[in-house]
Amino acid sequence: MLDAHPELAIPPETGFLGIGAELKGTGDVLRGKFFSAITDFPTGMPAWPDFEIPKELFRVSLLQINPFTIAEGYRAFYRLYAARFGKPRWGDKTPLYCMDLDTIRKVLPEARFIHIIRDGRDVALSLRKMWFSPGWEIETQAAHWKECVLKARHDGANSSDYLEVRYEDLILKTRETLNKICRFIDLYYDETMLRYYERVPGRLKEHKGRSLPDGTPFLTQAQRLSQQQRTMEPPDPACIFAWKTRMRSAERSRFQFVAGDLLRDLGYEV
Repeated sequence: MLDAHPELAIPPETGFLGIGAELKGTGDVLRGKFFSAITDFPTGMPAWPDFEIPKELFRVSLLQINPFTIAEGYRAFYRLYAARFGKPRWGDKTPLYCMDLDTIRKVLPEARFIHIIRDGRDVALSLRKMWFSPGWEIETQAAHWKECVLKARHDGANSSDYLEVRYEDLILKTRETLNKICRFIDLYYDETMLRYYERVPGRLKEHKGRSLPDGTPFLTQAQRLSQQQRTMEPPDPACIFAWKTRMRSAERSRFQFVAGDLLRDLGYEV
């Protein structure tokens, strides 16, 4: 939705904002390490082709940063990505950054964090279809949801750079919720965000297949696109509290045994 805004571009998941602190050195040494770390991330199955930024263009952009810093290196990447669409602002939508708020604050202090919270049982139903699920047992999925939500809430508590948004509100009160988000990030509201799904098929062409170092396919482009199917459709109320009809009673109990306290704290039905 935000990527559909005329001034904001959001790339496919990056995941590399936490690796900068591991890089040591200064000047050209650090610059070279940063270039390699970003373009080869994740190791063994680089996602760089997703961003459709020529490596040489990125290298040249980094060479223009003097003195070179990790923070400016990251900003150079996002500026190049946004420039592909003629947009002045950029964001990121990597889910597991919910575990790295403080790390990101240190390198990009201007960052704003939008934490979308969804009923964990619906999250589990979604995860069980994904190759990146933390596990297939309902207890594992419940523990994962609880850990992620608690970590982000802890690190965002009482911080002006942190906003919580309910997934259910985003679906049922889309315009109102997007207005709230836009105010938070100092972005004017634009109706094109409501029609995000019209441009998604073209945007998702960035999501390339992934292969292992020996060339063996790990994930096809078709598989990645199938995981994004909902983004090609308008908000669907059927996605809300689907656990009530699609999750067996025994699974509900097992989920609640692990994360029922958090469900209750968040105001979800238990």
